[in-house]
Amino acid sequence: MIANTCSNCGRRRAIVYQDHTRRRLCGECFLEDLRSRALMEVRRWRMVSPGDVIAMGLSGGKDSFLLLDVMVEIHEPSKLVGVSIIEGIPGYNRGDHVAALKKYASSLGVDVIVTSIRDYVGLTLYEIVSKSRSRGATHSPCTYCGISRRRILNAIAREIGASKTATAHNLDDEAQTAIINMLRGDIIGLLRQHPLAPPASSLVLPRIKPIRKIYEREAAAYAFIRKIPMQDTECMFISQSPTLRSRIREKLLELESRMPGSLLNLMEALDTLLERKAVSLKVEELPRCSKCGEPTSHNRRICKLCEILEDAGIKPLYAKTATYHV
Repeated sequence: MIANTCSNCGRRRAIVYQDHTRRRLCGECFLEDLRSRALMEVRRWRMVSPGDVIAMGLSGGKDSFLLLDVMVEIHEPSKLVGVSIIEGIPGYNRGDHVAALKKYASSLGVDVIVTSIRDYVGLTLYEIVSKSRSRGATHSPCTYCGISRRRILNAIAREIGASKTATAHNLDDEAQTAIINMLRGDIIGLLRQHPLAPPASSLVLPRIKPIRKIYEREAAAYAFIRKIPMQDTECMFISQSPTLRSRIREKLLELESRMPGSLLNLMEALDTLLERKAVSLKVEELPRCSKCGEPTSHNRRICKLCEILEDAGIKPLYAKTATYHV
């Protein structure tokens, strides 16, 4: 076979080298490979049922567009709703990115709700981090961002009557989280990563991750080949405040470059090892936060979001009905 010919179809010119399979793929075969692998993951873990209404967290990055494309292939677009949360980071959240996301989703028959951390909490992420640093709080910007976005997505999903949420976590994200859980000795956290693990509270909707076995670099190639107008600006806090996750990310990328397929093998092994434990995981309804009424961990009076905002000297707005527009 000619070196620059697709290893799959044997007809078209190869434009992507897939490290973990050692295959050279043309654009068409590469795109089909990603879609089929995501569909296989959805079916394997029975992530979607015909009657589901699913709220999808869409940032406007490469993974969001891949998630959108996958979800409209496997589910009725009228039962899908995008939720785009503007963090409020200078130079990162731009109106044209949100407009491009909404236009693309609309072409697929999917509405997108646009809201922000400021709408829900009362301050932008940048303002939260600034106040936090002025008081000497040590929480990373990613902690404020991640916890806030999860809360907002779940709150809006409940508000619109969704039965599940979907996020665009890719394979790199999942492997990093797994390693973090292991380093912290957080067995429950590791089990909760499994697709069959039940929600921890009746107020937390089941969450699915259809592209959890797709590499980040594959999602980037997907967006490039499709010529999708994605957001490619890096968050200013990534370089300013390197976290444990960012350091693990670097190590895993180094490992993957030496041993292609390592991250995929890791997550496949964990899925197999943890399946029975995840299914039988006993769920004791979580108590409610004394401040906001949302679920909190056992033996805790207030939830993590209230705690970290309190540490920063912030009294959150916590809009009962999220402010947003479609």
